[in-house]
Amino acid sequence: MASLDISTPLIFKLNSSPKLRKLFNVKFPRHHNRNYKSKVSISLSIVVSARAASISSPTTIGITATTELGQRREKNDTEQDPISILNERIRRDYRKREASSRPVMDSKEADKYIQMVKEQQQRGLQKLKGEREAKEGGVFSYKVDPYSLRSGDYVVHKKVGIGRFVGIKFDVPKGSAEPIEYLFIEYADGMAKLPVKHASRMLYRYNLPNENKRPRTLSKLNDTSAWERRKTKGKIAIQKMVVDLMELYLHRLKQKRPPYPKSPAMAEFAAQFPYDPTPDQKQAFMDVERDLTERETPMDRLICGDVGFDRFSEYPNIKVGLLSRFQTKAEKEKYLDMIKHGDLDIIVGTHSLLGSRVVYNNLGLLVVDEEQRFGVKQKEKIASFKTSVDVLTLSATPIPRTLYLALTGFRDASLISTPPPERVPIKTYLSAYSKEKVISAIKYELDRSGQVFYVLPRIKGLEEVMDFLEHAFPNVEIAIAHGKQYSKQLEDTMEKFAQGEIKILICTNIVESGLDIQNANTIIIQDVQQFGLAQLYQLRGRVGRADKEAYAHLFYPDKSLLSDQALERLKALEECKELGQGFQLAERDMGIRGFGTIFGEQQTGDVGNVGIDLFFEMLFESLSKVEEHRVISVPYQSVQIDLNVNPHLPSEYINRLDNPMETISEAEKAAEKDIWNLMQFTESLRSQYGKEPYSMEILLKKLYVRRMASDLAITRIYTSGKIVGMKTNMSKKVFKLMIDSMASDVHRNSLVFDGDQIKAELLLELPREQLLNWIFQCLAELHASLLPL
Repeated sequence: MASLDISTPLIFKLNSSPKLRKLFNVKFPRHHNRNYKSKVSISLSIVVSARAASISSPTTIGITATTELGQRREKNDTEQDPISILNERIRRDYRKREASSRPVMDSKEADKYIQMVKEQQQRGLQKLKGEREAKEGGVFSYKVDPYSLRSGDYVVHKKVGIGRFVGIKFDVPKGSAEPIEYLFIEYADGMAKLPVKHASRMLYRYNLPNENKRPRTLSKLNDTSAWERRKTKGKIAIQKMVVDLMELYLHRLKQKRPPYPKSPAMAEFAAQFPYDPTPDQKQAFMDVERDLTERETPMDRLICGDVGFDRFSEYPNIKVGLLSRFQTKAEKEKYLDMIKHGDLDIIVGTHSLLGSRVVYNNLGLLVVDEEQRFGVKQKEKIASFKTSVDVLTLSATPIPRTLYLALTGFRDASLISTPPPERVPIKTYLSAYSKEKVISAIKYELDRSGQVFYVLPRIKGLEEVMDFLEHAFPNVEIAIAHGKQYSKQLEDTMEKFAQGEIKILICTNIVESGLDIQNANTIIIQDVQQFGLAQLYQLRGRVGRADKEAYAHLFYPDKSLLSDQALERLKALEECKELGQGFQLAERDMGIRGFGTIFGEQQTGDVGNVGIDLFFEMLFESLSKVEEHRVISVPYQSVQIDLNVNPHLPSEYINRLDNPMETISEAEKAAEKDIWNLMQFTESLRSQYGKEPYSMEILLKKLYVRRMASDLAITRIYTSGKIVGMKTNMSKKVFKLMIDSMASDVHRNSLVFDGDQIKAELLLELPREQLLNWIFQCLAELHASLLPL
C-alpha cells in the first residue's frame, strides 16, 4: 500500500497538471507576493467543479486576507481536535494490522473465502462435533442437557441471562392435571420456573476461559436490558474475531506450491497397513492424500486420534534417520550433516529438529506428533514453516488453540474416534490414595502375568514408592525411570521393561508418549491433581494397547484439598473413558482451563460476558451468516455530499502554503485512495504548516466525511430541515451491529434505519458548519465499528 511519509515535507508543484489548471480559476492580485504581509486585501477565488473535487454541488471557497485567521477563533495547536482523534484511531487500527503481517482482503477475495469457510463447516464441523448434531441452517448447538446440571451450576438462558441452577422437580401447571418437569433457576431478583422442554432449547452452561467460574453478577428477571448489552458486546467481539481469522486463513490460501503427482506407490503404501482400517482411519488417509495431490496450498491438517504406527521398515530404499538423546555426539553430528546435504528422506526426532543447528536441504513435509508437548518458541518455528511446507499435526489431545481453529473451520482436521474392533475401553477409577488399593491393583495385574506403570508427578518420591513396593512384592523385578538418569541407564531400563523382565516401572511422565508395551495393562497415577488433563489422557493411553482389558487407577491425596478446577478435570477424564475421545476431552479441557493465547485480554472479557458455550454458538452463527455482516464499500467518486458549506480560508494561511491549489488537489487524491492516505496527508500537512485554521479544518472534514461514507457503503448524504439522510447499501443487521458498538449515546439514539437509508432527526436545525461537524462525528463512530469483510 502506497502511503505518504509524514516525516518528509510535502512539496507541491504549481503547474503539475494541465487538467487541474482548467478546473481551477485562479486570480492573483497585480502585486501578489507570497511574503507580502500588509493589510491589503487579496482576493482569490477557487471554483471547484463537482466532478473534480468530488463535492456534489459546486463549492466556492472565498479567501480573504486579514490579520485574523477567519471570523471564528481558531483552536489551539495542541488541542485534541476531532480530526486528530480520528487520525489516532486510524493509525492504531493500521498498526495492529501491520503487526499481524496479514494482507487486507478485497471484495472478491472475501467472497471466495466466505464460500470456502461455509464448505469447510458443512464438511468438517459436524464430524468433529461428534454427538452434537447440526441444527437448522447448519448451526451447531452448544446447549446444555438440563439433566446433566448439578445444583449450584451457573447457566445462561439465551433471553434472560446468567443464573444459578437450583434443581428439577415435577409440578402441575395451571389448568392441567398432568404434572410436568420444571427447571428452577435463581436470578438476582427472583426464581425462574421453566418447563424442562423449553429450557433445553435456550440453556447453556456458563464457563469462563480462566479458572474463575463465578460470574460477576447474576442477571435480573425483570430487567433484561443489561443482559442484552452483554450479548451485544459478545456479538461485536465475534465479528472482529471473524475478520482476524479470515485474514489469517487468506494468508494461508495465498501460499502456493504445485500439487504432488498421484502415484501407484502411495496406494501401495496405504495397502501395507497391517490392520483393517476403521472408517475414520480411511477418511484420514483420503484427507491427507487429497491435501497433497489436489491442492496448490501447503497442507496444514490436524489428525486427532489415539493410535499410530511407524510403517517404513518395509521400504529399505527410503532413508529414515533418528535423532534422540540416546545417541552419541558423533552419531548426532553424522545425521545433522546428512540432513544438511539431503542424504535422508525422513528424519525422526524431538523438538531439537526445530533448532538452529538443523539446516534442511529441501524440506517438504513436517509431521508434528504430540503438539501439546511443544513450547512457544517451537510452535513459532512450526508456524514459520507453514508458509511453504506441508504440515501434518498429530495429537490425541490437541492444545486449545489448535482445537479452536479446527472447531471453527479455520484449520483442516480429521478425527479418528472409532477404535479398532479388538480394542476395549480402559476402565478408569478415581479415588483417594491408600496403600491397600495400590497393592490390590498391582496384584491383580501381576496375577494375570501383566506389567504395571506407576507414575508420579516429580522425581522426588520415586525412591519412597520403590521401598514400599519392594516390601509389598519382594520377588518382583521393579525399576525406576526418569529424565535425569544417564541416557544409557534409562535406555537399558526401558528395554528391559519392553522385554518383560521388569514387571513394575516407577516413573515420571517421561512415559507419556512413544511407548507401546502391549503386556502393560495397568497404570497407577499418584497425586493425579498435579497433572494436566491432556497429560492424564496420554498417560492412561500407555495401557490397553492390545485386546486385553486395561485399568487406570487415579489417586488423589485428599478430596478436600482439590480445587474445583482439579475436580472438574478428573471428572472429565473419568467420563471420557472410550478410546478416541481425546478430541472431546481436549474440548472440555478448553472449557475448564481456558483458551491459552487464542483470545487477548479484551476478548477474554467478551467471552466472560456470555460464557464460552453461548459465545461459541454465536461464533458459529456468525460464520454461517458471515456474508450478511459485510459492508461492501462504494466507489469514492460515486458518493454525493449535498451540504452547502462554503469555508473562507484566511490569506495568512494561504501565504504559508507553497501552492494552495496543489494542496487541495493532493488532499482530494489522498481521500480518493483510502482513509489511511487521507490521515497521512493531514498529519503531514500539519507537520509542515502547523494546525490549519477552522475553515481549512471544515474542508478536510468534508473529505473525511466522503471517504468514510465510501467505506460505509453510503452513496449520498443530504439534509432536509432537521433531518439528516444517508442513502446506503448496508443491511439492517450490519447497521444494528454498528450502532450497538458506538460509544456515544447521542449518535446511537438519534440514528434509525429506514429502508435503504440511515436517518437522524436533530433537535433543531443546525448551521451548515455545525451540521457537517455532527455528521463527521457520527460517521467517525460508525467507521470505528466497520468490519472490513
